Amino acid sequence: MIDRTGLAEFLRRRRHAIQPQDVGLPRGVRRRTVGLRREEVAALCHMSTDYYARLERERGPRPSEQMIASIAQGLHLSLDERDHLFRLAGHQPPSRGLLSEHVSPGMLRILDRLTDTPAEIVTELGETLRQTPLGVALTGDGAAYTGPARSIGFRWFTDPDSRALYPPEDHGHLSRVYASHLRRVVTLRGPGSRAEQLAELALSRSDELRRLWASHEVGVRHHDVKRFVHPQVGALELHCQTLVDPQQSHLLLVYTAVPGSESYERLELLSVIGAGGTPTAGHRVQRAPSSGSSRSTR
Repeated sequence: MIDRTGLAEFLRRRRHAIQPQDVGLPRGVRRRTVGLRREEVAALCHMSTDYYARLERERGPRPSEQMIASIAQGLHLSLDERDHLFRLAGHQPPSRGLLSEHVSPGMLRILDRLTDTPAEIVTELGETLRQTPLGVALTGDGAAYTGPARSIGFRWFTDPDSRALYPPEDHGHLSRVYASHLRRVVTLRGPGSRAEQLAELALSRSDELRRLWASHEVGVRHHDVKRFVHPQVGALELHCQTLVDPQQSHLLLVYTAVPGSESYERLELLSVIGAGGTPTAGHRVQRAPSSGSSRSTR
């Protein structure tokens, strides 16, 4: 049963407690609102202002679990706060830990401040949860994929277009990296895990993965410098730094170029161009058919 009064009060108090700069928004010089405006929260939660406003006014239909999850993430709630929000809306809270896709507030605060840097938050299976705008411009909208194709490792072996962003001479090593990483996560999570199910599906579709799987390699790492062939700015050589949230098995990947280098200048150009250009095959979002290492899994 939904607790409309409790839900409305909790949302208002959380909205008032958050400052614009806490979520990567400009404060402005004539701001009088305490905390965030309703329209700002609605934008962060990917919903209409009218829908969100009705929740704060104890009106409207009961929000779905998906909508509540979006609100929890948009308001940068902790796991305890997220669970409380779910219960106020009359839903059972989602699982915590390894299968949770709720990004911690601390990780989100870091991402929100990387406004001029390509960065993304991914799961241990390489599923993109959040990206900075420049991250989308660099690698495409990874969060738009559905099903098993959400995993970059799965796409690597099942969708040839996913390789267009990387130099052909790097493909062999990257295949070994993704196969090795997938095997490590399968072993870590065990029989019946989502990792094992993803591996079995990918193995059924890829001869290359089956050959690599038979070699039983583990611990194959990305090179220190990752190379991209971007359709708008050309070749890029970027360093990837990784921050790990061990409780959620999430990784924050941050891509940087050496100052003064050609890649640095091209990355600056990409920040101006953004993701507004015509995407190539490597940037097209391919919808899937229905169906924590401290190193980058990209």
